[in-house]
Amino acid sequence: MKWLAHTYLRLRGWSFEGEFPDDPKLIAVGAPHTTNWDFVLFLAALHQWKFKATYIGKHTLFRWPFGYFFRFFGGIPVDRTRPGGIVRQVKEAFESGDRMILVLAPEGTRKPAPFWKSGFAKIAQETEVPIVFAGVNGDEKILSIGPKVEHGGDVRALMDVAREFYEGKNGIKPEGKGPVGLKGESAAV
Repeated sequence: MKWLAHTYLRLRGWSFEGEFPDDPKLIAVGAPHTTNWDFVLFLAALHQWKFKATYIGKHTLFRWPFGYFFRFFGGIPVDRTRPGGIVRQVKEAFESGDRMILVLAPEGTRKPAPFWKSGFAKIAQETEVPIVFAGVNGDEKILSIGPKVEHGGDVRALMDVAREFYEGKNGIKPEGKGPVGLKGESAAV
């Protein structure tokens, strides 16, 4: 399926830029998330950069009969009602293995959002796992990987790196892109 998505996009004129870091643990942030076609881009990225991704999902999705399917494809069930929240559960998942690439779409929707969800930054700070940004430029048909970023606790500095990387990357449907910024942290520089 990954090979098929990659081949399809190549035939449609898409290209891939950048090198995926060889770190055993990373948080890959994909944006802008503007359409369901982003899943095809995700599959193509897995083939291009040869990494095994994990993602988080509501724990109720992991029940029978679909639980095996979601886990097989890298899913980590999280219970939003559990004390300590999602960040603690993801931290436990990072600590339980030698390798884990967590892929997140911080917009949380395919429609324009007024700000990104801050979970990726909280998880990076709590786990001390670096972040790599991945961007979709639908206008030029380019999927790109940015530099690896260590989150040292300065949210404004982290988001400045994100804003610089995502400049000009409008997704497949530009009308679905929102600003790159977190609530309480102005996107204007």
